[in-house]
Amino acid sequence: MANTSPGYAITIRIEGTASKQPVSEITQAVTEAGASITALDVVESFLEKVVIDVTCNAIDADHAEQITSALSKKDSLNVRKVSDRTFLLHLGGKIEVQSKVPLKTRDDLSRAYTPGVARISQAIVKDPSDVRRLTIKRNTVAVITDGSAVLGLGNIGPAAALPVMEGKAALFKRFADVDAWPVCLDTQDVDEIVRTIQIIAPVFGGINLEDISAPRCFEIEAKLREKLDIPVFHDDQHGTAIVVLAALTNALKLVKKNLSEVKIVLSGVGAAGTAIARLLVHKGATNIVGFDKDGLVSKSNPADSPMRKWFVENCAPGKFTGSISDALKGADIFIGVSTSNVISESDVKNMAKNSIVFALANPDPEVDPTIARKYAAVVATGRSDQPNQINNVLAFPGIFRGLLDARINKITDGMLVNAAEAIASCVTDEQLNSNFIVPSVFDQSVVSKVAAAVKKAHA
Repeated sequence: MANTSPGYAITIRIEGTASKQPVSEITQAVTEAGASITALDVVESFLEKVVIDVTCNAIDADHAEQITSALSKKDSLNVRKVSDRTFLLHLGGKIEVQSKVPLKTRDDLSRAYTPGVARISQAIVKDPSDVRRLTIKRNTVAVITDGSAVLGLGNIGPAAALPVMEGKAALFKRFADVDAWPVCLDTQDVDEIVRTIQIIAPVFGGINLEDISAPRCFEIEAKLREKLDIPVFHDDQHGTAIVVLAALTNALKLVKKNLSEVKIVLSGVGAAGTAIARLLVHKGATNIVGFDKDGLVSKSNPADSPMRKWFVENCAPGKFTGSISDALKGADIFIGVSTSNVISESDVKNMAKNSIVFALANPDPEVDPTIARKYAAVVATGRSDQPNQINNVLAFPGIFRGLLDARINKITDGMLVNAAEAIASCVTDEQLNSNFIVPSVFDQSVVSKVAAAVKKAHA
């Protein structure tokens, strides 16, 4: 898939000979290199030369270098500087702390800090529940990772995970006005992680676990839910599952099929895959066949975690023993949360009429969506440059807005299903089509509807 992306945007400053039409020459070279020009500005202009900034989207880092090389080869052009716009955006980090109160006079300091703040501490000692009313706890979430399963990058450690957790915190603030803070732990020991989170929990109103590898993520979440009096949400599991259920609800409505009657083939029975299966079963799915890197998931494979055991007990394929290609013959739905190129064009072709394909591996899906659309009625991916993006930002901001506002300390499957139904409802019958089965992440109604759905499930 050769799609340019804003994630690989570059700005190239070029000096050109004024008499040789440098704008035209730059435009031609960049276009021929396969890039998408998004801006072109003349920043300096003299009688004999002009300086031009051209901004364009590339396919990847190698492609960006190819574009620069193509411009450098032009005799009348001189490449002065290349700026990676994504790196520029991250300089110094993406989030900051700001005071909500004025600190301009001695009186301000006396109330915000000593001596006045001592009265607040004493009030909390007298009534510990006041900590939510009188501190940041009422609106603060910890975004916690050990860096063991970051995006599709694998086990890259806590420092390299920090930019991702910063981004998650920024999304919390932008979409739900939740103050989130990244916490990247330099340990991958389950007990150390659990104990560390338990120790820092008094500051936060909720815990968002992120990018922790399976099966440890299941154990960590289960232990924390038992020990803490604040909600614990593993977004890679539950956020993905919520949005998949929402998208599938609308996709099934479009193709006029019932969840209880369809055959579902799942690729990737890890954290996300198991959570997806759990919600689908909760909503009535009865026929799910799962595959992982070792092939068919069945009772003949040992269960190495409680969640894996749940999947085997609730989604066993019966007497079926074939490959994923065999399973897809006549299947209604394919859901991939695994890796690229897992299924082929013929696999999609062999699915049932009006099939649904959710190829969610990022950045390269389990099957090329362009090819899948030749046969499937509805196709979704995890990519922002494709229609029907299954994006967790549709779920977690509203989930935590509802949890914090209602002071909920435990998350239930009912809350997750309600959240999915709320997201699905944001796409009206008039809007629903094969390229629009989930709302835009910028739809302002999503967070409020999801938050209300969470509160309703708790009531």
